[in-house]
This record gives sequence, C-alpha cells and structure tokens, in this order.
Amino acid sequence: MSGKKEKMRIIIKILKEWTLPVAMVFGIAGYRWFGALSSLIPALIFMMLLLTFCKLDLARLRPTKLHLWLLLIEIVGSVGLFYALVLFDRTVAQAVALCVIAPTATAASVVAGKLRGNVGMVASFTLFANFAVTIAVPLFFPLMSEKQADVAFWQTFFYIVKKIVPLVICPFLLALVLRKWLPKLNTRLISVNGVAFYLWALALVIVIAQTVQRMVETPFEGYVMCWIAVGSLIICLLQFLLGWRIGKHYGERVAGGQALGQKNSILAIWMAHAYLHPLAALGPGFYVLWQNIINSWQLYRQRQEQHNNSK
Repeated sequence: MSGKKEKMRIIIKILKEWTLPVAMVFGIAGYRWFGALSSLIPALIFMMLLLTFCKLDLARLRPTKLHLWLLLIEIVGSVGLFYALVLFDRTVAQAVALCVIAPTATAASVVAGKLRGNVGMVASFTLFANFAVTIAVPLFFPLMSEKQADVAFWQTFFYIVKKIVPLVICPFLLALVLRKWLPKLNTRLISVNGVAFYLWALALVIVIAQTVQRMVETPFEGYVMCWIAVGSLIICLLQFLLGWRIGKHYGERVAGGQALGQKNSILAIWMAHAYLHPLAALGPGFYVLWQNIINSWQLYRQRQEQHNNSK
C-alpha cells in the first residue's frame, strides 16, 4: 500500500513540475472537448481567488509605496502601451495591454516564498491588484474594444462591472464571512493546498483549449500572432526587470519582481474572450509560457545557490 502511495506522490510531483507542457498538450490535442468547458472558467477563478483570500492575514494588509508604484505601472502602463500600439494593430495593442493590466497570479506568493522573498507583500499586492482590475477594466476596456463605435461607453462599462465585480470582490467578501463566522471551514480551506493547484491546472487546460479553438475558428494573418508573441515576451521581461529594480529600492527585490511579473493569465484570457478581440487572448496565453520559463530559471538558480552553500 505504501508503495502505491509513493508512486502516486511521484506522479503528482512530476505533474506539478510539468503542469504547463502537460496543460498545453491536453489543451491543444483536445481543444474541441475542453473548449466546450469554457463556461466553468468564472467559477474556477472564483474558487482560486477565494482560496487565496482565505489565507491572507487581514491585519497586515496595508498599502505601501512599493504597492502604489507597481499598481501605477500596471494601470498607466497598460493604457499607454495600448494607445502607443493601436495605430500599428488594434489586436496586438489589446494583447500587450492585457499582459500589463492583468493582476498578480495567486501562485506568485508561493514562488516568492521559494525564492526567499516577502510572501506577505506579494499576497497583499495580489488583493490590491485584483481590486484595481475591478475599477480599471470597466473604464478602459470599452475604449479598447472595436465595438465602441456601435455600443455606448456606459452600456459597455456597466456590462463589464456586472461580470467582473462579482468574480473578484465576492470571493474577498466570502473570505471575510468565513473568517469571522465559520473559522473552522476557513481553516479547512486553508489546509487543502492541493485543491488550488488542481483548479489552476484544469483552468489552464481549458483556457489553452479555448485559445486554440478561437485560433482555428477565427481567420487571421500569421504576422499578428508573431507580433503578439514577441510583444508579450518583451512585456514579461520588462515587468520582471521593473519589479526587481523598484523592489530592490525598497528592500523587496524578489517580491517586487514576482508581484509585477507573475500574472493571473487565466483571468486575462477570460477577459479577452469576453470583451475584446478573441486573438487578444494570445497575449496572456504566450505570457504564461514566458513567465514560467523565468520562474523556472529563478528556481533553478535558487537550487544551485543552496547546493553550493551546502558544500
């Protein structure tokens, strides 16, 4: 029996280490089947955010100057990049702007902890960044959309508010309720760390399948995808570099890099499919690949340093 458990533990460990390529294979190969599950994405995002917010220490949720600088880069940077690129190509501009305005990934604090960064700083910024999205996206996305000429701004604004606010704010409010009135359930949710990973893995497979399905069904020229891939890579590198540089100024180099560079691409892809050109979802889709390569490189360097220090 113990042998079976050990084999299962090894399989789970391998799947966790290779989640991205496994999700890509499943999403691409089974895009017709997994793409049909796209209606589950809001529920999966809700549950992932709830599990993240349940772990937050609310007594330490105080905005800092570093938080404000990073939020400024996300909001102003996304708007500036969109208007700088929209004359070149609107879809590319949408894709790049999405890579900037997307909030911090729920897993960023975990990676920051493995890199010996400030987990609390990243976790609190995850909450602030998600709140910022609920304000910025309804104001900004109607201006990004090609449909703006045909649909009134405020009509689009309230439509997006109706979709985004419950998805982001309600998990936080529910986490407050659980913490105050159902502490045992809250503790139980915090203890089941594996659930968040499996939810993320399933959501990743579905959004990749959804992106592939839109690529197959939506005619486009190859250069658009190439520019989106290059643009998302440049933005990914810039955000990690800026996060490291600004974070270093405040003594939080690792935390600053993860908070600004590691994005909730699943939420960004869902927003693209819901409100923008379907191919704009390729931006955060490629971003998933780039940020995981950078995270893998960071974790490899961390392991090498620990190995050298132990000699």
